[in-house]
Amino acid sequence: MTLRLFDSLSRELRDFVPVVPGKAGIYICGLTTQSPPHIGHVRFAVAFDILRRWLERGHGYDVTLIRNVTDIDDKILAKSAESGDPWYAISYRHEIETADALEDLGVLPPTYEPRATGHVPEMVALMETLVEKGHAYPAADESGDVYFDVRSWPDYGELTRQSIDDMAEAEDADPRGKHDPRDFALWKGHKPEEPGTASWPTPFGPGRPGWHLECSAMARKYLGDTFDIHGGGVDLRFPHHENEIAQSRAAGLGFANYWLHNAWVTTGGEKMSKSLGNSLRVSEIVKEHRPLAVRYYLSAAHYRSTIEYHPGSIEEAGAAVERIEGFLHRALPRVLSLVPDGSEELPAEFREAMDDDLGVSGALAVVHETVRAGNTALDDGDHEDAAVIARQVVAMADVIGVNPLDPLWSEADGDGGAALTALEALVRDRIDARAQARSSRDYATADAIRDQLTAAGVTLEDTAAGARWSLARPKAD
Repeated sequence: MTLRLFDSLSRELRDFVPVVPGKAGIYICGLTTQSPPHIGHVRFAVAFDILRRWLERGHGYDVTLIRNVTDIDDKILAKSAESGDPWYAISYRHEIETADALEDLGVLPPTYEPRATGHVPEMVALMETLVEKGHAYPAADESGDVYFDVRSWPDYGELTRQSIDDMAEAEDADPRGKHDPRDFALWKGHKPEEPGTASWPTPFGPGRPGWHLECSAMARKYLGDTFDIHGGGVDLRFPHHENEIAQSRAAGLGFANYWLHNAWVTTGGEKMSKSLGNSLRVSEIVKEHRPLAVRYYLSAAHYRSTIEYHPGSIEEAGAAVERIEGFLHRALPRVLSLVPDGSEELPAEFREAMDDDLGVSGALAVVHETVRAGNTALDDGDHEDAAVIARQVVAMADVIGVNPLDPLWSEADGDGGAALTALEALVRDRIDARAQARSSRDYATADAIRDQLTAAGVTLEDTAAGARWSLARPKAD
C-alpha cells in the first residue's frame, strides 16, 4: 500500500512519489519567535512529527526534515521597541521556550533548524535572480525595498485558486513604492528608527529580508531546488505559501511537490490567539496535565480538522492514554522487552488508516481495539498472545508518538520508559515471593507482602491467570 497525501494544488488524494527514491524531504514553516508558544502554535509540529514518523517507520524512508525559525520580523522589532530589550534577545528567549515546549510534547528534533538571520546571503542571491528575470524590482522611492511583481507571474494564485484581482493588498510595506498593491516585499529597506543590528547590506541597499523570501531560500539550501513536502498551518496558505511558490518557481525552481496544511486549535469557534485572551501556554498546561495526554489530544484529530478546545478536553485524552497504559502495565510482566525493534507487524487496518492521508483518528481506533483484544487475552490466561498484542500496541503508539513506555516520557511523566521497567521488576519480585508463600501455606507472609505493596501504592488483583497489579490512583483533595 502506498501513502496518499492531500495535495493542495490538485485538491485530490494521490499516491506519494518522492523526488529521490527511498528518501523524503520535508520543509515546515516554524514559528516566529515573538512570544511563548501556546498549544495552538505547536499543533503543526505534532502533526508533521507524525508524518515524519510514519514515513520513517511505516515506509522506511530516510527523512530530512527542516523546520525553520523566523527570528527577524516586524512583530519582533515592535516588541523590542516596546520593551527596550534587543530584538535578538527577545527572539532567542522565545526560541528556547518553543524548543522546550516541543520537547515536552515528544516532537522529534528536526534534521536541521535554520534561523532566518543565518541565511541572508542565500536570500539576497535568490532576490537578485528574480530581479534579473524581471519578476522583482527595487522600489523607485529609494526606500531600499524590493518587491515581487505578482503580475509578472501568470500562475500567481495557483495554491489558493484565486485571481489576482480578487486578492487583498499586501500590507507589508508602503504601497506607494509598488507597481501593484498586491506586490509583496522580498526585502525591506532599513529605517532610521530600526536598530542597526537588524540590517544587512545588499546591492539594493541595507535592510532585512521579507518573511516569504526567508523560507524559499532556506528550503532550497537544505532540500534542493525541488523537494517533496512543504507544510505549515492552514493560515499560511495565503499569503505566505502562495508567495513562496510564486517567487521560487519564478526563479526557476521546482520547489515543493506536495503542500500539507494543518487546521487550527480553536476556543469558542475562534482561532486560539493571544489577542483573544484564550491562549494556553504549553509551559503552563504541562504543569496541570501529563505531557503525554497533551500530545494525545493534539494528535487524535485528523490534521486537517479543527480541534475545538473545551474544559475537560485534555482529561479525555488522558483517559485514553491510561487505557493504553493500563494494558501495557498488565502485559509487561510477560514480555521481556516492549521496545519496538522493527520486527512488529503493524495491523493492516492501522496501516490503511495512516496511509489514507494520515488518518490518525482511525489509527488510534485500531490501537484501542487491539488493547481490548490484549486485555481479553490476559483475562483468558493467553499470555503468549497477549505479549504479541502488546508489542503491536507499542509499535502503533510509537508511530503516533503516544507510546507510554517510550523513555521520552519517563522524565516528564515519572512512570514511563525505564522507570516503569524498574518498578515492574521490583513489584514482580514481591508478587513472586507472595505466590511462593501462598503455595507453602505461609499466609501470614503472603498477607504481609500484599500489605507492603498496598502501603507503597500498588494495588493487587488475584485472577485465574495470576496476580496482576496497578498503581493506585491518588485521591482527589
